[in-house]
Amino acid sequence: MAGFSSFREFYPFYLGEHSNRVCRRLHFAGSLCVLAIVIVAIASGRLAWLWLAPVAGYGFAWVGHFAFEKNRPATFRHPLYSLAGDWVMFVDVLRGRVRL
Repeated sequence: MAGFSSFREFYPFYLGEHSNRVCRRLHFAGSLCVLAIVIVAIASGRLAWLWLAPVAGYGFAWVGHFAFEKNRPATFRHPLYSLAGDWVMFVDVLRGRVRL
C-alpha cells in the first residue's frame, strides 16, 4: 500500500478494497450496529457498553475482508483514513452513491 497525502486521495483506494458486495454489506451492518450501541449506551446511561462499538464495527468489517474480499483491511496500515472511509462509505450507501 502506498502512502496517501490526503483522504481525498485515499478514498478511491478504500472503495477499491471493498469491491465485494458482501463485504460492503457487512461494513454497513457493522456501522449500523455501532450507531445502535452508541445510542443505547447513551440513552440508558450504561456507558460501559461503548466498548462493544469497535468490536461490532471491526468484527463485521474484518469478516468481510478475510472471508469475502480476501484482502487485508486498510485499517492495519491507514487506521484513521480507514475509519473515516467506513463512515464516508456508510453515508455514500445511504445517498445511493455506493451500492449494496
